[in-house]
Amino acid sequence: MFSIDELETTSRLVYRQMKPTPQYAWPLLAERTGATVWVKHENHTPAGAFKVRGGITFIDWLKRSHPATPGIVTATRGNHGQSQARAATAAGLRAKILVPFGNSVEKNAAMRAFGAELIEFGSDFDEAKVEAMRLAETEGLFPVPPFHRELARGVATYALEFFNEARDLDTVYVPIGCGSGICGVIAVRDALGLKTEVVGVVSTEAQCAKLSFEAGKLIETNSANTIADGMAVRVPVQEAFDIYSKGASRIVAVSDEEVAEAMRILYRDTHNIAEGAGAAALAALLNEKDRMRGKRIGIILSGGNVDLPLYARILNGDLNKPAP
Repeated sequence: MFSIDELETTSRLVYRQMKPTPQYAWPLLAERTGATVWVKHENHTPAGAFKVRGGITFIDWLKRSHPATPGIVTATRGNHGQSQARAATAAGLRAKILVPFGNSVEKNAAMRAFGAELIEFGSDFDEAKVEAMRLAETEGLFPVPPFHRELARGVATYALEFFNEARDLDTVYVPIGCGSGICGVIAVRDALGLKTEVVGVVSTEAQCAKLSFEAGKLIETNSANTIADGMAVRVPVQEAFDIYSKGASRIVAVSDEEVAEAMRILYRDTHNIAEGAGAAALAALLNEKDRMRGKRIGIILSGGNVDLPLYARILNGDLNKPAP
């Protein structure tokens, strides 16, 4: 997808608005898994998730290629929306962001704080996405899709940082929503000529990427009801599938209970807050720890934006208890 020169130029663009995020090999995770475990802390970006990088590059591209556009419209469960609202409003553009009803209260508040015109629509991300594309036509706003080369170009900068610091990783686990995160990792691995295995991670309640990978064609699911809202996607994206279907070694599924346990472990072992999608990579490693014993493993902590009531319940082991 990208040359090293292009990735390095993109990194300089991203660093005008944020610093590189850290990566650490945590000893307690090593004790727990029997592997050396490097964590890429994308929960440390200005929006608490890796998506902020794609917002920077996409809006920069949009301003140059479509200078007359008054603004953007897109759908999200939260982190993509924060990224787009932040970058668009800073560039003087409108940012109309659609979320499904019942979306994260705190992610909604963050998007509004970044300048989003927030609209609730539909029962899930995919219904909100259809409405966002309709509004683009009726209101003259630029439609930001869930996957785009200019989004992936920015997102890939986190993988360049990671591999430059930990180049000899045997395997990297990456959560999959619409796919920009895993595609960025695959693109950088290939550009650097590394042999690192890339493993995608989905929720057992939102397996469209896994089913598509295994079938060799796009497979939709009927629902995507998971606490890992960053992975709550029913309809896979063709452009991303074309990349991870060839570049990933496999895709594994983790349950909400396994994700919740990984969230607790990340807090205990690293004192970092992880949202569901942010903890999914560790959940997958824990499931495969016998297979990974003695190896050098990377996990992507892709976001730390979890609502306080949900996080409190998870820390207390009350995942199935209704919120007060």
